[in-house]
Order: sequence, then C-alpha cells, then structure tokens
Amino acid sequence: MQDVRFLRPDFGKLLKFGFEKSGDEYVYHTAVLDGQFELCVKVSAAGGLRDSLTELSTGDIYSLHLVEDACGEFVGKVRKAREEALGRIYSDCFYREVFSSAGAKAIIGFASDTFGDGLEFLWDKLPDAAVLRRKDTRKWYAVFMRIARRRLGLEGDGVTEIVDVRHNLTEDSSLLDGKRFLAGYHMNKKSWLTIILDGSVPEEELLSFIKSSYDSAR
Repeated sequence: MQDVRFLRPDFGKLLKFGFEKSGDEYVYHTAVLDGQFELCVKVSAAGGLRDSLTELSTGDIYSLHLVEDACGEFVGKVRKAREEALGRIYSDCFYREVFSSAGAKAIIGFASDTFGDGLEFLWDKLPDAAVLRRKDTRKWYAVFMRIARRRLGLEGDGVTEIVDVRHNLTEDSSLLDGKRFLAGYHMNKKSWLTIILDGSVPEEELLSFIKSSYDSAR
C-alpha cells in the first residue's frame, strides 16, 4: 500500500465517486475479486479511512489478508484486489498535504501566486521534505521539513514544520533566538535561516523572508 500519512480527502470528490453521507462518515461499497467480496470503505469527517471486507458467500468479515504472515495464492489475490480498489479511491478522491500549518500554507500560496512555483519533493526517502526554487536559476529559496521539536532544541514533544530560507546570518546573527529563528537546519549556518512554522512568526514577516530569499537565489 502507498504511504497515506499525508493524504487528505476531498469530500466533494468522494460523493462524485459514489460515497454516501451517513452521519459524520462517508461510506462506499463495491464488489471486488469477481464479486466474491464486498469492500466497505468509511471516511470520517476528520479524514480517517477504515475499510472491511465481507465474504459474500458466507456474510462473514474476512481478515486473513491483514495478517502479515498469511500467505498463499488466494490471500495474495484478496490483498491485491483490496489495494487496487483503495488505490483508485486515493487517486480520485484524496490530495496530498504534507505541510498543514498556516505558515506553510501562506508561503506555498504566495510562491504559487507571485512566482508560479510549486513544491518539489526531491527525495523518495524523505516524503516530508520539499523545496521551492526559482525557474531561471534552479536555486532553492525555501526548504520545508517536518522535524521532531527536540531535535531542534525546542521544548515539547511531537513534530513541528520548519522552513529554511536564504539569509545572511553573518550580518544578522542577532535574529537567532532559539525559539522562532535558528541557524539553518541541515543547511549552511551562515547563509540559511530556519523559521519555526508554529504561528509564532506573523504571516507578513514570513512572506518578507521568502521574498528576500527568492531575490538572493539569483
């Protein structure tokens, strides 16, 4: 199965696909494996997805395909049929949203509207890292990542979104406060600045850094 951690449902597309609204959920039924099973898929209002398979000849819930060590030709066919059906739903009804903070969305929207640039996910092994770069010079001017707060020396558990931008810290090191602004994470610490996207830096200030970084990437 594909990595679905960053997939978000488009509820309008779910309805067009054939899902029906039932309370706080969207529900879809479809026959799989030549009608031997019925796949029931439920998407919650919060975006969570769960599914179940019913063997139509008996009316029983089938779960052997979920057992990691279960093998055999038939189990393999069931797994494949389920994955193909879910894959179509993900492809037609879901979109990818790796960076969901208000700050990240503001920057991404600004870059698209102002420069015509979109996020580029360059590393298969780092699905939660992406860059913005100029079309003319192909130089990066923003690097987005999701990093554990403690790895950044920040208080609290969990993950925070960050953006690295071009900024001359040799001339402006006083900006670094260890909370909102850090020396470039995984970048040159003299010429890149890490900004924590937790709402502590106002949107107007974020976009000013992005514009400056874009200009510096000539």
